[in-house]
Amino acid sequence: MPSISLRRKSEDSQQSMDRSLQGHPGHLTTEQEKALMEFKRLLIDAGLYSPGCPEDQKRPSHDDSTLLRFLRARRFVPAKALKQFSDEEKWRKDNDVDELYKYIDVEEFEETKKFYPTWIGRRDKQGWPIYVYKLNRLPEIMDQWNSFTPEQRFRRMVVLYELMTRLMFGLCSSLPNPSYPTPITGTASIIDLEGVSFSLMWGLRNHLQQASELANQNYPETLGVVFVVNAPSFFGTVWGWAKGWFDEATRRKIHILSKSSENTLQEYIDKENIPKEYGGDLDWTFPEEPNLDEPAKRALASIGGGPPRGPYVWWEGEAKRPNEVEDVTLEYPTESGSIDERSKGVATNGIPVGAAA
Repeated sequence: MPSISLRRKSEDSQQSMDRSLQGHPGHLTTEQEKALMEFKRLLIDAGLYSPGCPEDQKRPSHDDSTLLRFLRARRFVPAKALKQFSDEEKWRKDNDVDELYKYIDVEEFEETKKFYPTWIGRRDKQGWPIYVYKLNRLPEIMDQWNSFTPEQRFRRMVVLYELMTRLMFGLCSSLPNPSYPTPITGTASIIDLEGVSFSLMWGLRNHLQQASELANQNYPETLGVVFVVNAPSFFGTVWGWAKGWFDEATRRKIHILSKSSENTLQEYIDKENIPKEYGGDLDWTFPEEPNLDEPAKRALASIGGGPPRGPYVWWEGEAKRPNEVEDVTLEYPTESGSIDERSKGVATNGIPVGAAA
């Protein structure tokens, strides 16, 4: 399959970075600022957002970087963002997502990681966490995967999305990065299709579609850039039906690379942070534990300076268990008109509510 060339060249990488931050905190046009204010007003009227009160040291229920993810997903049309945000909050309540993440068994949580993209412990040039997924490892564990009930598969997908938004984004925002002080709210992913058969791709289509839909609906604008490497000759057929899972803006973030694409990856990721099998210097292969650099080890000193095991959130500059953080109580009107209290300890992106916005 012919490679799809990337539009960004190294000489204008800073301009590309500026474009990728458009619509993020600190990078809003006047019209986008107005849309954010209108979105907050609509959310307050719907009982879905509390602005907090600095005088009383009360945090907002959601930080601006989270709200802006929903606005970017809906092209800064506040009414459309309100609909998606409302649906997402209902989904969280119906599936008890906060409690699921707080109390899931640590061993089940860790076992889940081998079925999904894994954080390698490093970040790209913009500061986004780098994830890798090797689909040719899945046949080894398909019997175990097939033994899971649909509910178990759902639980496992959700907790890893929660880990990404509630820990990884906050952690990476705190580490040295050229985007600072703009919070990190996206990932850079390498999807490796080496040795993957058409039958495996076809067998995984429903699972992959479910994961994509879950992200699009409930974790919008968290996909920063995706590199598909070692694509087989039949990938054009697979992409023909898979691209329908994504909107046009998301499709533009997905790049299918030829086998001689090491230089392309290095435009986005420093060589020291690229695994050796993709032309870099990093000793890491899927699905090993993250190979943390020194800044990440220091940031995670409160949990021993190593990779986190089980569910954590990023709270006031360090990793903590979800049940260790301060709760922010938000009142939600129910269909009957009564009040339902929900705890919103951290913003959806894992940065303490009210922090860097």
